[in-house]
Amino acid sequence: MGEKVDAQRVSGRAMLGQTLRVLREKAGKSLGQLAEETGYEKSYLSRLETGERLSKVTVIEDLDEYYGTGDLLLSHWKAARLDAFKDQYKEYMALEATARIMWVFSPGIPGVLQTEDFAREVLSGAQTTADGEEAVEEQVAARLGRQYLLRQKPEPEVRIIVDEFALRRPAAQGKTWEDQVLHLEAAALWPNVALQVLPFSAGAHHHMNGSLTLLWQSDGSAVVYKEGNGCSRLIEELHEVLRQRLSYDRLRDLALSPSDSLAFIRDVLEEHRS
Repeated sequence: MGEKVDAQRVSGRAMLGQTLRVLREKAGKSLGQLAEETGYEKSYLSRLETGERLSKVTVIEDLDEYYGTGDLLLSHWKAARLDAFKDQYKEYMALEATARIMWVFSPGIPGVLQTEDFAREVLSGAQTTADGEEAVEEQVAARLGRQYLLRQKPEPEVRIIVDEFALRRPAAQGKTWEDQVLHLEAAALWPNVALQVLPFSAGAHHHMNGSLTLLWQSDGSAVVYKEGNGCSRLIEELHEVLRQRLSYDRLRDLALSPSDSLAFIRDVLEEHRS
């Protein structure tokens, strides 16, 4: 590369931006030329280089291909996306990125299975200012980036249990909700994903107020991440990890099988369309 970036002194986003600028200058391209040849707006590319904006992962993949840099930019992007999360989530996000097995329970549509429009609706809330909209777009890009983990090689083995509640609270826009349910249907067919629905008929359970995620690394180590009631906690203590695993097993026992869950999701889609 010719120029080195001190990772201890700059953010991941700034390091990615500087790498983008160096690659463009080495290629002898102006921002205008790069915009014309890649199809991305000049102002957008400029903000990526200055570290003002976090791109979607697909943009970075396109630029890696354009420059012929393998996955150099993608590796920088993986670090840069952590800047969009609060400090309390960053350790968990780093562990999620390298997990070989992932078990998730979510009372709503989990972030790793949200479409872009649905994620934007969930994250936008009452944001109305330009700065607020910008922050939402940053969070949307970061959330969609998490989905890259499900298709990286080697693919992690993923089990996701979604409460029926998630399928009974549609998005405000009909098209957004239809696309989201179609995405769940598609995800249920991915070879590395087992998707289950926990029906209302299962009754009350011990995780109604929050999500639960268990991650296993290639060396067999495991952690638990819990979120709910405005709090989050990363658990590494072996005894507590085991307790939470047994807790997850009980949820799985109550959930519909993957095939019955797929049929349930398709019924929800038909109900929406009718």
